[in-house]
Amino acid sequence: MNKDGQDLLEDIWQTGGGDSDALTSVALTGSDAALPSSFRVGAVAQSTIAAAALAGTRLYQANTGVEQTVSVDMNHAATEFLSERNIRVDRRHAPRIWDSIAGVYECGDGRWIRLHTNFEHHRQGVLNILKCDYDRNAVAAALKKFEAYEVEDQAAAAGVVSYAMRTTDEWEAHPQCQAIDLEPLVSIERIGDAPPIETRVGEQPMSGYRVLDLTRIIAGPVCGRTLAVHGADVMRVAGPHLPYVPVLVMDAGRGKRSTYLDLRKEAAKQNLGELLQSTNVFVQGFRPGAIAGLGFDPDTVAKKRPGIVYVSLCAWGYSGPWADRRGYDSLVQTASGINLAESEAAGESTPGELPCQALDHASGYLMAFGAMRALERQRTEGGSWHVRVSLARTGRWIQNAGRIGNGHSVYNDFDIAQYLQTEHSGFGELTCVSHAAKLSKTPARWRYPSTPLGVHKPDWSIFDAV
Repeated sequence: MNKDGQDLLEDIWQTGGGDSDALTSVALTGSDAALPSSFRVGAVAQSTIAAAALAGTRLYQANTGVEQTVSVDMNHAATEFLSERNIRVDRRHAPRIWDSIAGVYECGDGRWIRLHTNFEHHRQGVLNILKCDYDRNAVAAALKKFEAYEVEDQAAAAGVVSYAMRTTDEWEAHPQCQAIDLEPLVSIERIGDAPPIETRVGEQPMSGYRVLDLTRIIAGPVCGRTLAVHGADVMRVAGPHLPYVPVLVMDAGRGKRSTYLDLRKEAAKQNLGELLQSTNVFVQGFRPGAIAGLGFDPDTVAKKRPGIVYVSLCAWGYSGPWADRRGYDSLVQTASGINLAESEAAGESTPGELPCQALDHASGYLMAFGAMRALERQRTEGGSWHVRVSLARTGRWIQNAGRIGNGHSVYNDFDIAQYLQTEHSGFGELTCVSHAAKLSKTPARWRYPSTPLGVHKPDWSIFDAV
């Protein structure tokens, strides 16, 4: 079944337990061929952004009694799914994202594999497996001596990330796909008892709510950026010892304050615990099991801060044989059949890929949607809540949304300049994509400029002072 933006919005709203009457307040406009893909990426962008905005308006209505409408243009939404690629600093392109040996290669068995080597420890782990130099030609030659599944398994055992390319049928036969097909697109679960938490009513749906954002790369930071554009005070907590991609920090840092806490140290854990006491939403995207080892798993956080909405992101889902594996958007595309489906639709012999990190961006907006739906329930029902989203489950949802044929032939080219805005930031003059959701009474806006990591103290009072 082919689904348009309205159908997909209904999917999301239903999985979040929303009243179907609320959907009448949303207007979706634009062409389904907003990006060059055989998948309905434009509709995915439009529906996920709209779902988060609608959840915000319902929370605002619960707090104030004020109703409003939401509109989302598909071309604008699709441009926002490319936000990190449209960043300009002082009118110049931002630094590149991809490492020189990242990407797809053909192995000795004729099957393709994708390497993700943006971080040094992942890059070195792959080179240790291949026993070759840090050079694209050397990597290509080395992989001809391996079978793709062999590299995938060795990488997983070593804690690094490389995945073999599968067809859709092969993915659907895989135990991990069968496991995530049983999981909801967005899980919103009550995990503890607590009275409803009173919040200050302000100009936007998330005004008065505080969010701790312990995420990296795209999906988790997009969640925090979305909560910020709807008025939340978002503090991004980064580890000073962890690697980050500069352009992603610039793009997803809009609307946030940023602090450093090295959670390997007890003093930092204590500091985070103190911040938690007046926090409403805790967002984390650590590799599976890591956050529990630091003492900030969902149950522990709910005991430390009754009434919290805890939001989790993982790559491969929360059950099945790959539940504890690391992964990224591009790798999930590879393993799940999306890459090969794109190349087949376009009549190409080499692997294709989605025109944007659609799994990442969609998952980020779904996380924000789940967080605001959970906040509305916390306001009326009390309790502590756990929201869960995974890249692989989002990918299955995209696959099940249907296809639009050869995306390259039906692509509706458009001028993105109308969707860009320029503002001062901690990096210089930043040109970036504006938010696509238009709310009739509480316009989306970022109150704070993007800044480098760790420039603020870990103290909620910094928001009161600006």
